[in-house]
Amino acid sequence: MKILFVADPIEHFKIYKDTTFAMMREAQRRGHTIAVCEPRHVSWQRGEQVTAEVRDIRLTGDADAWFAVEGERRAALVDFGAVLMRKDPPFDAEYIYSTHLLEQAERDGAKVVNKPSALRDHPEKLAIMEFPQFIGPTLVTRDAQQIRRFHEEHKDIILKPLDGMGGMGIFRVKADGLNLGSIIETLNKEGAQSVMVQKFLPEIADGDKRVLIIGGQPVPYCLARIPQGNEVRGNLAAGGKGVARPLSDKDLQIAQALGPILQSRGLLLVGVDVIGECVTEINVTSTTCFQEIHDQTGFDVPAMFIDALEAAVA
Repeated sequence: MKILFVADPIEHFKIYKDTTFAMMREAQRRGHTIAVCEPRHVSWQRGEQVTAEVRDIRLTGDADAWFAVEGERRAALVDFGAVLMRKDPPFDAEYIYSTHLLEQAERDGAKVVNKPSALRDHPEKLAIMEFPQFIGPTLVTRDAQQIRRFHEEHKDIILKPLDGMGGMGIFRVKADGLNLGSIIETLNKEGAQSVMVQKFLPEIADGDKRVLIIGGQPVPYCLARIPQGNEVRGNLAAGGKGVARPLSDKDLQIAQALGPILQSRGLLLVGVDVIGECVTEINVTSTTCFQEIHDQTGFDVPAMFIDALEAAVA
């Protein structure tokens, strides 16, 4: 099978931890061929199929020069057995436009993973609203006074933008309310931007758990991303320490409840973030943590994913 990865520039991959690289390596091991492009390389013209300027690559096994380009060409997306959308957030207008182009490619007959319309319909922070039974006290608003009232009620809160990634733009405000006004101004921009506000969950000290769901089924291990020092964020990009653990009973309950629903919508790969027993985000764009779990537990997450991909596009 020919697989096209739509991703950020592969020259910037940190292959010792990159999940897209782990997918590529397993795909090549099975004999699939690999091509790559960036969202900016995808285009459509009236009367034609959606195409992209792609590079056919081969993984070399060398830690430094880890890929070799075997050709560059313009190709129709429908000519690939699978198209994997692996672009990192932010979930901005350009990302949304990319999903529309990929959706047109689906009309041509392309098989796109995750499904473009499902990517649009499940913004990673807002997607939790569908499952209130699994989340803690949460507010989404543009109204500064609502944020202040939420703080008065819950005392210790987390504020974050809706389009951030890797812990970017996350603030904690304790009972004293120190800097709350300034933080609201920074995130809310005088009512121009929505903010998510959540009650602080002290269980973050034990880790922000990434629970992976592949083809509707939970990976049996999660990666607990544990904040270091005085940091409140567990995100690996913010310096958190990743520790793989078996799923707890609650983690498994959450995954088993959400997995079939999300799979039915075309979300082959999902990463559910859980603090304590509360879901805080549902990641559907470029879900990560494959290599960390594999390296620490021996469970072959990339193999489980490629199994699911092969079944999905068969």
